[in-house]
Amino acid sequence: MQMNVASEQVPNPFSWYRKMRREHPVVYDEQADVWHVFSYEDVMRILADHATFHKVLIPPEVQNTINPILSSVLQADPHNHRRLHNIVMQAFSPQVLTTLEPRISEIIDGLLEQVIVTGEMDVTNDLAYPLPVSVIADLLGIPAELHGSFKDWCDTIKREPTIETTNPKFQKMGEYFRQVLNDRRLHPQDDLVSALVAAEINGQRLSEDELLGFCVVLLASGTNSSTGLIGNAIFCFDEQPEVMDILRAEPELMSGAIEEVLRYRAPIQALRRTTKKEVVLGKQHISVQQDVVAWIGSANHDEAQFPDPENFDIRRRPNRHLAFAHSIHLCVGAPLARLVAKKTLNSILKRLSDIRRRRDIPAVPVRSAWVSGLKTLPITFKVSP
Repeated sequence: MQMNVASEQVPNPFSWYRKMRREHPVVYDEQADVWHVFSYEDVMRILADHATFHKVLIPPEVQNTINPILSSVLQADPHNHRRLHNIVMQAFSPQVLTTLEPRISEIIDGLLEQVIVTGEMDVTNDLAYPLPVSVIADLLGIPAELHGSFKDWCDTIKREPTIETTNPKFQKMGEYFRQVLNDRRLHPQDDLVSALVAAEINGQRLSEDELLGFCVVLLASGTNSSTGLIGNAIFCFDEQPEVMDILRAEPELMSGAIEEVLRYRAPIQALRRTTKKEVVLGKQHISVQQDVVAWIGSANHDEAQFPDPENFDIRRRPNRHLAFAHSIHLCVGAPLARLVAKKTLNSILKRLSDIRRRRDIPAVPVRSAWVSGLKTLPITFKVSP
């Protein structure tokens, strides 16, 4: 079977997902030489069964051109990945995140102040993207005078699918972080890099390449997750404006609303794995060393797992979505993305009213089958009294 996945996916994939779950829950794409998997049960298995499905993000033909600091994190085997994950998660503990809240609020207020007098803004470019960039810069201890260069690095990572050693911007970024690591070893500070340098489990600490790799991955995944989540939330709220009134009246429902956004419009719609051994999925026999695409977006709309999945329900319980993957490959930036989104959306609903998406200026989706997000999301609003 041949599929033009990208054209089916953008911008509203739900009917295509439903059709594939019913007619071809596990299907081989001859043109792309890849298996596509759509049901919740099978996608969950792919994400959880590390003995059968290997996380391969860097194609073999380009591995020699990839910066080794990145491959050390992305290509870690399950044992080492678990060690990396556990160490890194120490830096995203509830205690650490609590200390970030005042600064996150300060950044949000500053960004809103720049647009609030105009009565309109582009949610993506005025708020959802610059916010996590600034937060992660602070997390990594980047001084204010280097925030411009830091944003440039983030923009470059966002544009380029691979991180090549020959790219001068990545070389400068690597050189800068090596200097930061050396400084934090000698002079620890109250920032994420110092926490990562000091973190250990059973006497083991991250190597310098692992630390550098994590910094790069955090720039890429941290900004994309938070940006996509905030933009998709406003888009979902615009589709059902009564949700904003409910959340203003009952702000304690915001955490559940964010989980429903993650289910309904997950920022990352699919992940790729490679089989380490022969496996049967959905009555299909898949041989070893076959690429498999696990469609998270489809799994999150599977009727077998979520009653009335096309209904956006901020009170949905339970909500075992797979937006941040699963098991040892659970996104390490998930707690930060949730915190940033919660504080941002609460601030928007508190300070702004009559929020409406501009129909005369289309919201521009990210043209990707793998990502659900918006390059632009123009809205109008009034300032709340």
